[in-house]
Amino acid sequence: MTSFMTFSRGLGLALFAALAVWSGTSAAAQDGNWWDGITGFGPPDYSGKRASLERTPPRQDTLNDLRPNDIPWRSDEMLAAMEQAIARYEGIVNKGGWPAIPGNRMLRPGDDDERVSYLRRRLMATGELPRSSSYNDYGFDSGLEQAVIRFQENNGLRTNGRVDQPTLAALNITAEERLAQLKLNHARILELVQLPPEERYVLVNVPAFQLEAVERYQTVLRHRVIVGRQGRDTPSLKATIRNLNFFPFWRVPDSVAKLDVFPRLVNEPDYLQKEHIRVVRGDFNGPEIDPSSIDWSQADARVIKLKQDPGPQNALGLVRIDMQNEHGVYMHDTPMKPLFQQRARAFSAGCVRVQDVFQLVEWLAKYEPGWENPGQVQAVLDMGQALDLQLTRPVPVYFAYITAWAEPDGRISFRPDIYRRDGAVAMADVFDPDAPPPPSAGLAP
Repeated sequence: MTSFMTFSRGLGLALFAALAVWSGTSAAAQDGNWWDGITGFGPPDYSGKRASLERTPPRQDTLNDLRPNDIPWRSDEMLAAMEQAIARYEGIVNKGGWPAIPGNRMLRPGDDDERVSYLRRRLMATGELPRSSSYNDYGFDSGLEQAVIRFQENNGLRTNGRVDQPTLAALNITAEERLAQLKLNHARILELVQLPPEERYVLVNVPAFQLEAVERYQTVLRHRVIVGRQGRDTPSLKATIRNLNFFPFWRVPDSVAKLDVFPRLVNEPDYLQKEHIRVVRGDFNGPEIDPSSIDWSQADARVIKLKQDPGPQNALGLVRIDMQNEHGVYMHDTPMKPLFQQRARAFSAGCVRVQDVFQLVEWLAKYEPGWENPGQVQAVLDMGQALDLQLTRPVPVYFAYITAWAEPDGRISFRPDIYRRDGAVAMADVFDPDAPPPPSAGLAP
């Protein structure tokens, strides 16, 4: 009996000592099963048959995709932050990069899977998961979920806390590809910074789906935007905002008429009436003609023009921000406001739709005689009459293509290469197949 008690006490002390060593060298002692790492208790079970941790319902996505400070993209501060990010990623590349996460099935909170260890290593490499964490832990716990959410925020993905297909694709972009992306975008930002300085300007970052208004070298407004879908790319350009058109007609571009409206009219001849669209011949000031007299399958957009009446149904909404340019694109309001709640917002035919556009319009017009009062814009809207305001102080505008940037606090952001301009196929293939589709009704300037 005494020998048995001595043996039991000895075994207990040995286990206690093993536990102390394990807890001192691994954060897994608190989150995982500490005995998995003790010699003699067998290797971790990689079969996926172990009992899962308690799973939580899918996390609701919180849309917080606008940049958090007043530093413009086009600034020396941004260049300095980018240079620090490049140095950081050069260090990651020189150490061998990060591991690819094998397989293609989803990983989610509550899973107990050998691939979780790869996920931990990957997130530790770029800082979403603290380096004090243990990577030799196969449980997908709440701490890892928060790290995945931080990664999703940094990459413009839905913040559901799960490694779904878009998140896995972004995680498996190599360190070398990310470094090249940072260098490419540093060059794009440098080109903007080297242009002559301006006291006021607007910059639309197309793949980031956001706009910033800059005054005296500080960002004073940020807005979510909708940009051109693939094949109807919003171009990179510099132009000048010279006019604000309240309650505008929409002169449907030939490309939209040919590719979108004419084919639709073959099967929906009443579509024009529903959308309050007139048909004219020759040019937009030409004589109005009867739509029923036209064979829409043979219609020529160079001859047959479409013009939508002002009003709440108008594809431009209630205001158009005119910026003459060779591409024929501009910024405007939209009646399709629910689309601003999606993270990826490439839905238009090339123009840029602006959320809360009247705040931007107030800022554009605030130095115009009679428009110093912010309430003037609302007064015009309340009148409900068409009005064109020509700016005596035109405002430059840039449509830029920046898919990677850094913040002064060290945070690095990446966005999918929606128009495949960065040269790496992997970065263009990050998309969300489960995102809700845009509504089919309505036109898309």
